[in-house]
Amino acid sequence: MTYTDLPIGNGNPRNSEGSFLSLDAKDEILFAYTAFSGQKARDFTNADIKTIRSRDGGVTWDSPSTVVAADDFQAMNVMSVSLLRMENGDIGIFYLVRMNWLDMHIVLQRSGDGGVTWSKPVRCSVREGYFVINNDRVTRLASSRIIIPAAEHRNKVKEDGTVILAPAVTTFFYSDDDGYTWFESETELSVDYASCRSGLQEPGVLELDNGKLYGWARTDLGRQYEFCSEDNGIHWTQPIPSRFTSPLSPLSMKRLGDGRLFAIWNPVPLNNIVKENKATGNRTPLVYALSRDNGAVWTEPTAVEDDPNAGYCYTAILPMEDCVLLAYCAGTEADRGSCLNRLRIRRFTLPENDLLAADGPHFMGIGFSPS
Repeated sequence: MTYTDLPIGNGNPRNSEGSFLSLDAKDEILFAYTAFSGQKARDFTNADIKTIRSRDGGVTWDSPSTVVAADDFQAMNVMSVSLLRMENGDIGIFYLVRMNWLDMHIVLQRSGDGGVTWSKPVRCSVREGYFVINNDRVTRLASSRIIIPAAEHRNKVKEDGTVILAPAVTTFFYSDDDGYTWFESETELSVDYASCRSGLQEPGVLELDNGKLYGWARTDLGRQYEFCSEDNGIHWTQPIPSRFTSPLSPLSMKRLGDGRLFAIWNPVPLNNIVKENKATGNRTPLVYALSRDNGAVWTEPTAVEDDPNAGYCYTAILPMEDCVLLAYCAGTEADRGSCLNRLRIRRFTLPENDLLAADGPHFMGIGFSPS
């Protein structure tokens, strides 16, 4: 395995949450990520979106350049980027524009010259609200529909300026004309807030071989919750606990070129006895598992990172011919006190012949039924 860290420094306290896209030239890859500026590194402090390029398949990377600035929108920040190939060959870049605690929206810009210049932004969230998307979440379905899984927080701001952050509900925005016009799904997903303060946060979506969409979202209940759609994301089943255990940390999942599903996340013991670490959020180890049968049976988890003093999360995934390229937060308490502040790009080779584990309960509790 080889890896590259994007170090932080004075005036750049955090680099995090990125997305890859393979370009037309052989072995050329574009990577976009959130770069925070100033001295603080909270989600609501100043941040822009930068890109770097690799011309050797992700082994080495050139210097960063800013492609979207918060000042362009007079916003608090711009962050949580996804890159997607558009139907005419353009590069699409999706991201959040955080105006304040009541207004955060999703936009799309296009580039027809390899990411050098960009079109005017188009808003993808079709109504006002405070919407959150994770990095590397925007997906194109086999039907060519583009779908964005989003979490809405219906926040309130008190007269003294105190923000009351509301639990998240999950919704989906979709486009059938390559991102020019957008619509919202008809099902709003939520959980019982009496037992779950987080709600359904940071959702993701994956298209299965049988045409169903599998969706998931993080919770503070020790598990990812899951839901399905049989009509390309317009209607969804109600969320139920999945077998992916986790702290309040995201799960990421994509299909590899050989058809296997690749899932990567932070598990927790089934007894859920974990000593809280505020710097890492208990986001360690970072493990992956593979499935050859649409997610019914998974391999035993394999650790990508397991330093108990670090935290690993917000993973971007780029399947390649001979390896998988990952980018994820990999900070420690020494990195200004948060696991989010250091960004790592890692290149490694997966086993070709994986031995599938029996579909039954074990330490990580992995698996879901695709039926």
